[in-house]
Amino acid sequence: MADPSLSQTRTPEEDTRAEPTASGMSRRRLLGTAGATGLVLGAAGGAVGYAAAPSGATPLTSVGATKVPFHVKHQPGITEPLQSRGHLLAFDLAPGTGRREAAALLRRWSDTARRLMAGKFESEDDSDIARDAGPSSLTLTFGFGYSFFARTGLEQQRPTALDPLPAFSSDRLDRARSDGDLWVQIGADDALVAFHALRAMQKDAGAAARVRWQMNGFNRSPGATARPMTTRNLMGQVDGTRNPKPQEPDFDERIFVPEEGEPAWMANGSYVVVRRIRMLLDDWEKLSLREQEGVIGRRKADGAPLSGGDEKTDMDLEKTDAQGNLVVPINAHARITRPDQNGGAAMLRRPFSYHDGIDPDGTPDAGLLFVCWQADPLRGFVPVQRKLDRGDALTPFVRHETSGLFAVPGGAAEGEYVGQALLEG
Repeated sequence: MADPSLSQTRTPEEDTRAEPTASGMSRRRLLGTAGATGLVLGAAGGAVGYAAAPSGATPLTSVGATKVPFHVKHQPGITEPLQSRGHLLAFDLAPGTGRREAAALLRRWSDTARRLMAGKFESEDDSDIARDAGPSSLTLTFGFGYSFFARTGLEQQRPTALDPLPAFSSDRLDRARSDGDLWVQIGADDALVAFHALRAMQKDAGAAARVRWQMNGFNRSPGATARPMTTRNLMGQVDGTRNPKPQEPDFDERIFVPEEGEPAWMANGSYVVVRRIRMLLDDWEKLSLREQEGVIGRRKADGAPLSGGDEKTDMDLEKTDAQGNLVVPINAHARITRPDQNGGAAMLRRPFSYHDGIDPDGTPDAGLLFVCWQADPLRGFVPVQRKLDRGDALTPFVRHETSGLFAVPGGAAEGEYVGQALLEG
């Protein structure tokens, strides 16, 4: 089944990654200073933070030094730029584990996340995997699945927005690798830092929970291009042009549960849909360039809509060619997934690509670990996916193999742990 992520997932390199320049000033601070002096930074302005590097790429030292705070309004790992390495895990609580043990586990996880995100990797039982590295934009994000609430006696606190997703006709779901009581997302710009955090989460789980499933992903590394660019997926398509942007006035309304929302413990939180989407790359690569562009509705070279302009140009859905045919086909993926074609439904897509080897028949097991955030999945993911289910040109080239929905509470205040309002409320 096709998915809204495949044409709209955005790598927000031009947003707010605080990369130190060679002079010691962070990119965010440098951009802010430029704005204060009257400079107008357009699309090219995103490259300012790269200017100090002779090679045109971000120095490795600055990539490693980038630190993301743990104590924030919304959990880290939602609005930060895509990291180059990621791990997604689901845990099931062990038999006999209840609310008290779950609270202790979330406290352990939060304490470890706080320490590791600050770049403090050494501890008495540390494996030394990441000892020589900086924090490398490490983030850890925690969520609760539908089944968690019955296992901990908290059914009355389960949000209605967490009700199971409806079935979609093209789903081919492996239930053993779907859902789960608890969900953990790990992202970092260094593979060893990410793996170190993964091991720490597994060890902290102890006897309280066991891994239900794990998925590993990657994205383009910071500094891999001469200037910040929207990333590409494994189909070679520019992927992320129309993602919601934090500076948009309705961004928080679309992505986060309001402070006065229900239930109260989800204030400033969000709901994440996680899907493993295999790309049928052998079939896709048999298409001509023109056919691939018709399936997506955008030029492969630069991500511009087939109706003309550049990547950021609004798509003209009514434009026709000399024969009177729509320039952007009626079933093109980019047309179907547009918010204005779905009652304004929008999601913040923040995925990882994956490659898990070659099947016995020679087929690559590769695709997208789709991760999307919204204030309510019934107003975000579900209506868009239902429309894709009815006739997206990309459907023959992708297959949804796993699925999960998790409630991700707001960030932890100083001295608190993630989910404390639920588990101790």
